[in-house]
Amino acid sequence: MSSKPSQSVTPFSVLEATIDDIHSAYKSGQLTSRQLVQIYLDRIGAYDKKGPAINAIITVNSQALEEADRLDAAFKASGFVGPLHGIPVIIKDQADAKGMPTTLGSLLFKNYYPDRDAFVVEKLKNAGAIILAKATLGELGGGDTHGSLFGSTRNPYALDRTVGGSSGGSAASVSANFATVAVGQEGLASIRRPSIWNSITGMRPTAGLVSRGGVYAGWPDINGSLGPMARTVKDLAALLDVMVGYDPEDPLTSRGVGHVPDSYTKFLDKNGLKGARLGILREPMGYHAEPDSEDFKKITEVFDKAVAELKAAGAEIIDPIVIPKLNELLAKRAVSPTGGDESFKVYFGRSAKAPFKSREEATRSPDFAKVVPGSQSRWKRSSDVTRHYEYLLAQDELMINLLKVMADNKLDAVVHKAVEHQPTLISQGVNPPYVDQKGAPHINTFLVFVPTIVVPAGFTRDNLPAGISFLGRPYDDGAMIKLAYSYEQATHHRRPPASTTPL
Repeated sequence: MSSKPSQSVTPFSVLEATIDDIHSAYKSGQLTSRQLVQIYLDRIGAYDKKGPAINAIITVNSQALEEADRLDAAFKASGFVGPLHGIPVIIKDQADAKGMPTTLGSLLFKNYYPDRDAFVVEKLKNAGAIILAKATLGELGGGDTHGSLFGSTRNPYALDRTVGGSSGGSAASVSANFATVAVGQEGLASIRRPSIWNSITGMRPTAGLVSRGGVYAGWPDINGSLGPMARTVKDLAALLDVMVGYDPEDPLTSRGVGHVPDSYTKFLDKNGLKGARLGILREPMGYHAEPDSEDFKKITEVFDKAVAELKAAGAEIIDPIVIPKLNELLAKRAVSPTGGDESFKVYFGRSAKAPFKSREEATRSPDFAKVVPGSQSRWKRSSDVTRHYEYLLAQDELMINLLKVMADNKLDAVVHKAVEHQPTLISQGVNPPYVDQKGAPHINTFLVFVPTIVVPAGFTRDNLPAGISFLGRPYDDGAMIKLAYSYEQATHHRRPPASTTPL
């Protein structure tokens, strides 16, 4: 009598797993949400504070497994609850998730528990996502990823180097496969720069598409924006679909009404670069960039190869383009004399248990002396009304100059280096000379109403990640996704870091 051989189910590998991979595994019975969450938690346990000690996570959601169980029960009863059913997401610790502290990476806010979810976090949960953890960031929401609460986050490709910032923990988490996707926040280059230094894709959407309700440094400031971060452009588009939408608590989102397509995934076209006219912006504009350095030249080598790849994929290249007065106008960047204090009050005004009534009160706390130097100076930085007015005029002028160059050359997008330098050493960021945000193009602090997406373009001679940016017209977010996807599919430069291999 012969017995039928038992069929074993192949264990699911989360390494580089996409949303589609996970959903297919759910449908086939290969995987449950609980199992997936546990796999990611095991990786965090093995690699975040142990082993390579990436140090990208501040708080793990203690209810993540229970939330996974609820989703598994719902799936068994009636199928997926939404487009992100059972997808673990990591959130930059600048956005509120009820039941978890919002620390801003600082001892100042280590015990602050918000009353409710940020608008985007609520949307993610309604779509079936599981908020797995809160990620490290540049303390108080700016700079490279160092903080008095957690120390420094290590780049999984070179453990002695920074992940960038300020959304460094979100980027490192996605790159190290601690979650499927992540949410970052950007004011200067805080999504795009760490994304590229961790060989993932990231996007700063057009201002007004994504709410900052429940996010520190939100309304009435218009510079900041939440954005999606993922290992693939397809996953980025799927995440953006859920994040966008009008929020009465963030009046800026009224600008986005009427500009949201049915789905950003409809722009995913492998042939999207064919016939596209791309202007190559070569003028150095990175923060503290050193164009004569070998480090800068190593990035340029990768960028030159990327331009050739764009051409090989069918794009029409206009190289170079020149944006009139680019660096002259960028030099006029200035903080608002009142914006920081006002956004502080709006953010903490959502909660009945705010730890401080104002930023000035927070600076009087004994813990403020422990805040990393760069973040201290950013909080104390002042600006007069005249200087800020000049900055606002410069914003308008640069926007017009950009759009005119695009119109004159019939461009679909402008392409530039995502970051002009390789990841910098952690030691130089936490000790003098306090290297911070080196090479970050801060053009989007002026062009807030244009979308920018970054995508990996390979690795330098030092085996460090580099990438390119696609910058478009206002609300051309879908078109930028199309170009980035086409480049990604033509090149496949992303590769996982060797420091966080399968368990």
